[in-house]
Amino acid sequence: MLKRNLPNIITLANLGAGVLTIIALFEGRWELILWLLGASLVFDFLDGLVARALGVHSELGLQLDSMADLISFGLAPGIALFLTFKDASLSGEPLPDFLPYIALLVPIFSALRLAKFNLDSRQADYFIGLPTPSNAILLYSICLWAHWTDNATTEAILYHPFFLSLLTIATSLLLVAELPLMSLKVKDWTWRENRSRIILVLAIVLLFVIFRFRALAFVIPLYLLISILFKPGKGQ
Repeated sequence: MLKRNLPNIITLANLGAGVLTIIALFEGRWELILWLLGASLVFDFLDGLVARALGVHSELGLQLDSMADLISFGLAPGIALFLTFKDASLSGEPLPDFLPYIALLVPIFSALRLAKFNLDSRQADYFIGLPTPSNAILLYSICLWAHWTDNATTEAILYHPFFLSLLTIATSLLLVAELPLMSLKVKDWTWRENRSRIILVLAIVLLFVIFRFRALAFVIPLYLLISILFKPGKGQ
């Protein structure tokens, strides 16, 4: 019984971390966000790994995984973006009353992306469109950078309504774009099959050495760029 349900328990832990993230956001506990995001990412990775190791795949697990991802990587970062829009209005930027609500595009397009993923047999070896965890990493990194920066110019850019609106629309469209993106699944250890992954990992390490936590804002654009350059599905 435990063996069959262990992956689902891990998936529900992902969902729980997502709910805690939403609570932390409304309480203004931004310092907890990276920890809770990390927990969600770990649980999201482990549930599939454990399911494969135990040979206990199920339709229930597939549906739970999508629901958990929608909360942790769709709704929660959408709320973070909504609150960042609200903070932008408090900073003196002229902001139409309706504008923060375009952050709802994030959970809406995340739901569409997750539903498409469950039905798309092409995504066994690579992704079509930006995965919801990747989108969450990008949005959280921008929101946290805006909240924590001491640089007036950086703050002005990150809180600008045009930048936040462009970020919201662009990332939402990337979720459902017909854009092949590399997966981090390793099937063999040859350089040819893994060169894009190796380049990405080395570049990420370099970014963190230079920019520390702010490197998160550059990781996903770098992932997109390397995926476009190496064209997943046509050899890595």
